[in-house]
Amino acid sequence: MSLGVHTFVYDADGGHDFLEDPEDSDTLAGFESTRTRLWGPEAIRALGSRLFPLLEAGELCVERDEIDDFLTECKEIRPHLGRLAEQGGYDAGYATGRLENIVAAEQQAKAEGGGIVVW
Repeated sequence: MSLGVHTFVYDADGGHDFLEDPEDSDTLAGFESTRTRLWGPEAIRALGSRLFPLLEAGELCVERDEIDDFLTECKEIRPHLGRLAEQGGYDAGYATGRLENIVAAEQQAKAEGGGIVVW
């Protein structure tokens, strides 16, 4: 199984309508194992991450009012991604690519006034 990242906007009832992914985008946020080995371990919490670790227990839904905070979280972990990847048993390039996919979805969500879900 794989984790995907998708962008949504809010419908008239306050629910989520998923946007079509741009043709040139990659929606892969990692293997299922990245929940606990990359995005969820204590090492990422120690960097101040509060949203990524939520993936350890289930899906991560970042609402529109949390997008800026999550973009900041991504920016703050970027310099440590090589070490985090190594500790989790991943290649640094793999982890960087997954983070880039998440950031691209966040930027689309911000532009559309929506949020993202990683599941």
